[in-house]
Amino acid sequence: MSPDEYCQNKAAQSGSSFYYAFLFLPPERRRAITALYAFCREVDDVVDEVHEESVARMKLVWWRNQVAELYQGRTQHPVMQALAPHVQAFGLPQEQLLAVIDGMEMDLDQARYESWEDLKRYCWHAAGVVGLLSARIFGQTQEQTSDYAEKLGLAFQLTNIIRDVGDDARRGRIYLPQQELDRFEVRTSEILNHQHSERFEALMAFQTERAQELYRDAMRALPAADRRAQRPGLLMAAIYHALLNEIARDRWHVLEQRISLTPIRKLWLAWKTWVSGGRGLQRKLGR
Repeated sequence: MSPDEYCQNKAAQSGSSFYYAFLFLPPERRRAITALYAFCREVDDVVDEVHEESVARMKLVWWRNQVAELYQGRTQHPVMQALAPHVQAFGLPQEQLLAVIDGMEMDLDQARYESWEDLKRYCWHAAGVVGLLSARIFGQTQEQTSDYAEKLGLAFQLTNIIRDVGDDARRGRIYLPQQELDRFEVRTSEILNHQHSERFEALMAFQTERAQELYRDAMRALPAADRRAQRPGLLMAAIYHALLNEIARDRWHVLEQRISLTPIRKLWLAWKTWVSGGRGLQRKLGR
């Protein structure tokens, strides 16, 4: 199996909405973004699948060394071998790849967040910086596109947090800011015990509106000159925004189930957004 095939399998097996955006890219950009996504999956799996904290930390140190060697022209892991040709071609900064690992390490350091500012910092490392890297691969030409990519990454991560409240609680994690749980009088024990309530719905409606505002801010920030190049991000935005709306329509019943879109619906949303060039989505969300 070649390094590119390894990354392709990693992306396809994940079932992520990101995979649908990759399908429409030219071959070189598709290989680059697939390698980047596989890198993110590898380091994320360290935290999700390695149950001994000390072992997980050692593995993240190993991945840091892999990033350092990548920029020295040496690669061992197939993901890094697949990523190597694209580092210089797309100007991918070493510190941003390391920032992704920082985000995974934050999951080992804490399972609660006091404020939105604290959570936003985590979201930047988990997804905002991935947005910045992705925008380069897609073909960024305007500086303002970085603001779009960063905000869109935050919107994606907050959507994931809203969707995964129940799954995260089963792992002993609550990403929703403690200050906001207190504001809506939702106890952590209620979330850990999967107790749905009107207070919980109010809390989740607040989080959803924050995510909606991030989508709106991202769309407003995207320059027209880069809209065509950034269509893969707009495809993902169409899918993630539809998921966010689906969760809200279901009254945020996320404590005991994981709400998702069907593969055919994801593909339809991706195709429709690609064909329209993302103009309709930008108009709709950027109002």
